[in-house]
Amino acid sequence: MITGAVVLPLSGAARAEIPAPSPAALPPVTAATLEETYEANRANAAEASRMAAEYGDRERAAADREMADPSRRFLSFDGRGFGLATEVFGDLAHADRIAVLVPGSDTSIDTYDRFRDTARALHQRLTREAPRGTRTAVVAWLGYQTPGTVSTTVTTTTRAEKAAPELRAFIRQLRALTADEGTRTPEQRPRISLLCHSYGSVVCGRAASGLDVDDIALIGSPGTGVDTAAALHTRARVWAARGGDDWVAEVPHIRIDVLGTTVGFGTDPMSPSFGARVFAAGDGGHSDYFRPGSPSLANLTRIVLGETSEVPHD
Repeated sequence: MITGAVVLPLSGAARAEIPAPSPAALPPVTAATLEETYEANRANAAEASRMAAEYGDRERAAADREMADPSRRFLSFDGRGFGLATEVFGDLAHADRIAVLVPGSDTSIDTYDRFRDTARALHQRLTREAPRGTRTAVVAWLGYQTPGTVSTTVTTTTRAEKAAPELRAFIRQLRALTADEGTRTPEQRPRISLLCHSYGSVVCGRAASGLDVDDIALIGSPGTGVDTAAALHTRARVWAARGGDDWVAEVPHIRIDVLGTTVGFGTDPMSPSFGARVFAAGDGGHSDYFRPGSPSLANLTRIVLGETSEVPHD
């Protein structure tokens, strides 16, 4: 923890020095302007790559350059500092089932590929498993600065509290965007599932109250900051899973105040007392929940598709 408290703030300052343009100035995103939004954010990523290369950071320049590829679809992109990005897989405007992935610690533009791989794996599985006529989309939401795994910030809700309003705003934007498509009745609005990994489940816990989603899945969760699913104050169904080889099972489930800061996240979401719908995740580790062929990916796919009666309990 001492190492994290000293080294990570210094590395964060180094990241902040990398020059990058301000995010593209865009009007509110609608179904009609999605392609324009994607194009503007690709152009912004290309400029960020150029600036990072001139600065001498080849790794960041390469990461930004990949994001500028014509095949990529970003609802938002910000190359400054650790970086923020929201990427879409599938036809978002017409989707009937939408999964929003919220990542955990150590996720940034520099490590974005591994987060993208999870979203792609889920989208591929959804595409294969969706009933005929059901359209799906996946959104990889890196909308907050995640904490470092070895840091003091990863033990508190501070980053999650800052991220929660951003996640709420994004879900509202998503609802408005899909309603704007114009060919659906209110009863035909898409189902949205929030899939929250590791520290991302703390973010989802902080944002849950009043969040207009249908399902919240907590995977590899250290806790949510509350002691029961009911305390999340959400109408969504709350799910929880943990792989048999996930180190997060060893994290103490405590919540104490230290000099005005809350440390720890309370009750284990896998505990019967928490009240989540616990489902099987297999024997995988902390990074294996979206591994192709895994029980966890199969069950997350069923949750997103609304096939909840087929989700086996752990």
